[in-house]
Amino acid sequence: MLDVAVMIEAQDGLNWPRWQAIAGAVEAAGFAGLFRSDHFVNPRGPWKEALELWTSLTWLASHTRRIEFGPLVSPISFRAPVITAWQAACVDDLSGGRLRLGLGAGWQEREHAAFGYDLLPLKERFARFEEGLEVITRLLRSGTPTTFDGRFYRLHEALLMPRPRRRDLPIVIGGKGPRRTLGLVVQYAAEWNTTGMPLEEWTALNARLDDLLRQAGREPRSVRRTLMTTVVFGRDEAELGRKLGGTTAEALRARGLVVGTAPAIAQQLRDMAADGLDRAMLRWQDLDDTAGLRALGEGVLGRL
Repeated sequence: MLDVAVMIEAQDGLNWPRWQAIAGAVEAAGFAGLFRSDHFVNPRGPWKEALELWTSLTWLASHTRRIEFGPLVSPISFRAPVITAWQAACVDDLSGGRLRLGLGAGWQEREHAAFGYDLLPLKERFARFEEGLEVITRLLRSGTPTTFDGRFYRLHEALLMPRPRRRDLPIVIGGKGPRRTLGLVVQYAAEWNTTGMPLEEWTALNARLDDLLRQAGREPRSVRRTLMTTVVFGRDEAELGRKLGGTTAEALRARGLVVGTAPAIAQQLRDMAADGLDRAMLRWQDLDDTAGLRALGEGVLGRL
């Protein structure tokens, strides 16, 4: 059965009052989870508030009781994998096992240039990402000291203590690359996440992941399939029309967005579930409209 989570772009003005209000709305409305980006700033435009990732997740772990949460996704390019593994283990324990650790190679040039991080050319970036995944999984899953000698990262008889309660703390890998990204999903991940795209394109990638998992001796259903896409929701047709402006709902749906009043959105999500999607992560753009977020949950979740 499809479940529905909320995703927000934290670099779009996230501060403590907004984060606390959003978390309360997400949990009260019955959504399955709350996920956020890990960026300093948008690729273009003005600088806005952006709460630091792990500080915000630590608060969420201790101030919610039910929802899953995590980064979607956190870049290895400016997050040291040893510290990321340590933070993830602590936050997951604090939450009672609700963290899903989303990881990526990094992509946004502006924030790397601004803060002095080396993004690297694409081939080297993915080589670094793969090493980072190896370091993180060894530290989270090995109960004995581990050694690793890579090009970018090294461990020598390293052990995280106390041991995380979940040795299988789930790693989420985001991306749509049919070879390199899906190969890393097969090797390291419990969940594959991709961003909004037409349903036909997602279905083809999903089938390819099934094939790769079988070739590696893994059951296809051992990897959760999740899709993050923008939602445009109206409580009624008049509100929806105002949000759409001059664009049609059909045009946005063709691009992979979830659009409509509650019945239309519920039907779109049911169609996605029929093609094998496990979770829809709906990107909520207005960080101050927690009333609308509650209305979305109340109107849609009971129809699924």
